[in-house]
Amino acid sequence: MKNLIDIQQFQEFDNLELIAREVVEGFITGLHRSPFHGFSVEFAEHRLYNQGESTKPIDWKLYARTDKLFVKQYEEETNLRCQLVIDTSSSMLFPYSRGSRRLFNKLAFSVYTSAALIHLLRRQRDAVGLTLFSEEIEFHSQPRLSPVHAEVMMGKLSELLQPGQVPLKKNTHTAEVLHQIAENIHKRSLVILFSDMLDNENTGELFSALQHLRYNKHEVLLFHVTDHQQEREFRYSNRPHRFIDLETGQVIKLNPWEIKESYTKNVEDYFESLKVKCGQYRIDLADADINQDFRHVLFAYLVKRKKLY
Repeated sequence: MKNLIDIQQFQEFDNLELIAREVVEGFITGLHRSPFHGFSVEFAEHRLYNQGESTKPIDWKLYARTDKLFVKQYEEETNLRCQLVIDTSSSMLFPYSRGSRRLFNKLAFSVYTSAALIHLLRRQRDAVGLTLFSEEIEFHSQPRLSPVHAEVMMGKLSELLQPGQVPLKKNTHTAEVLHQIAENIHKRSLVILFSDMLDNENTGELFSALQHLRYNKHEVLLFHVTDHQQEREFRYSNRPHRFIDLETGQVIKLNPWEIKESYTKNVEDYFESLKVKCGQYRIDLADADINQDFRHVLFAYLVKRKKLY
C-alpha cells in the first residue's frame, strides 16, 4: 500500500489518474493480504445472458472466445450511484504553504482520495458524479459511468492541485449548498462529503441540510478532513506564533502552549458533538487525517458500500 510520502512523490508525474490507479491497486493488494480479505471487490463489465432477453447487447466477440453468452453492462445497470462532494473553501488549504509548487493540505488530500474513489467506483461499475463548492456550487455533474465523464472529473480535480487555484479569504456556505445538492440529485445515491466542517454557520442549520439529504433517501458518508497533529493535538513549539484565519484573514498572535489545554478540550467537545449528531441522523462519520495514508478512507467507503449492497 502506498503511503503518504509516496503520494507526495507521485506529484512529480502531474497525472492524477495515474496516482489514483496506483493508490487503488495498492489498496486492493493490501486488502488481500490483510484480515479484511473477505471484502468483495468485483469489477465485472459483463453479466451472463438470461434466456428470453434481447440479444442486442450480447458481446459476440467474448462469445467467440468463451463459447458463453455475456451481456455488456451499461450505465443504467450500475450497482450504485455516488456523488462526491468536496469543500473547496480557503480553510481546506491548511496547512498553507505560500509559493510551494507541491501542495499537500486538506484540499489536496480530499482531491487525491476522491480521484482514487472515482477509479475504484468505476472499476466496480458504479456511476459517480462530482460536486465542488465553497460559498456556492462551483461545479456539479450527475453520476455517470462514461470514460469521457471520468476525464472531465479528473480534469476538475487536477485544477484544484495547481498553486493559487483556490484563493485565500474564500468562505463556505455548507448548509445552503447541501440543500441545493439534495434537490439536484434526482435518484437515490450515496453522497460522500469531504469537509473540515469549519463553517461559521449555525451547526443546527448544517445538520438540517444533512438531514435533507437523508429525507430524500440518500445515504451520507461524511469524511471529516483534519490535520490531527496541528488542528486536534495543537502540536506547536513553545514560542509565539502568528495564526491566520485563511477564510477571513484575521491574525492572532499567541503562544500555543498557553492555550493548548483549553483548545484541545474545546476541539474534542466539538468533534464529540459532531459524532453524536451524525449518529442521530444516521450519517456515517469517518475521520480523514491528512497525516495518514488513504487506506482508512477507502476502507470506510467499502464498509459503507457493503452495508448498502
